[in-house]
Amino acid sequence: MVGFKATDVPPTATVKFLGAGTAACIADLITFPLDTAKVRLQIQGESQGPVRATASAQYRGVMGTILTMVRTEGPRSLYNGLVAGLQRQMSFASVRIGLYDSVKQFYTKGSEHASIGSRLLAGSTTGALAVAVAQPTDVVKVRFQAQARAGGGRRYQSTVNAYKTIAREEGFRGLWKGTSPNVARNAIVNCAELVTYDLIKDALLKANLMTDLDCLACSSLADDLPCHFTSAFGAGFCTTVIASPVDVVKTRYMNSALGQYSSAGHCALTMLQKEGPRAFYKGFMPSFLRLGSWNVVMFVTYEQLKRALMAACTSREAPF
Repeated sequence: MVGFKATDVPPTATVKFLGAGTAACIADLITFPLDTAKVRLQIQGESQGPVRATASAQYRGVMGTILTMVRTEGPRSLYNGLVAGLQRQMSFASVRIGLYDSVKQFYTKGSEHASIGSRLLAGSTTGALAVAVAQPTDVVKVRFQAQARAGGGRRYQSTVNAYKTIAREEGFRGLWKGTSPNVARNAIVNCAELVTYDLIKDALLKANLMTDLDCLACSSLADDLPCHFTSAFGAGFCTTVIASPVDVVKTRYMNSALGQYSSAGHCALTMLQKEGPRAFYKGFMPSFLRLGSWNVVMFVTYEQLKRALMAACTSREAPF
């Protein structure tokens, strides 16, 4: 089997923290164009706003959106906001994913058997905590992804310029715009993503579904790439179905002009009145493609990084 083998020593909190941030950045680098396409589809249909990506182009489907952006704005437009995205993942994923096991152990008081309630509570806690740390990076990322280069001046010239401009024009609160829907979204996403991954992985390990037929007694072999891949893909689908409505509202509200919406609730109500219930699932396919692929890359990389880092630590402590 390709990949690092599990070590006898469990990964430390520091290894999980650094591994989660690094794995999330790698996943973002690979799947960022899908995320940008998702944002463009989600904001399409807004009647007003500082950025109207639909003014110069109408987007249809995932590939249609990507091809239209490449044709009208160039290939680099697919990576608008990448710097802020990587900043976000390094701070955001490190907290919500890297600290999940530690918080889960805190709620279960060190017990090896965690209930679904404890897992959900841990997922909600780290998801909300991550937003408190990384919200400004998320605002800048969304603004960059939403702005179209064609047919007018760009809203922000660089990542640093975006932070400064938002703080100057909208005040410090502008960098924390959409915190409420983002806390709700990430509490939901974290619960759906991490808890589902946790549960699917546990079920596969207990049923020995991913164990080689010649080695059914060696249950540790099951905790490998096929198991991580299957668990991550399932978690991505469940997360997309559950979190899409909140994700669309978050994106619209973060990208809105000053005063366009009085609150996230007002944004959701406006969407419902003007565009109907289907508006809450705009960009569902790129969301699923992005979350599904992001989860697979992130979790597989994360599991391997944890093992690699622990193997390196073990070899340093016992060189002979």
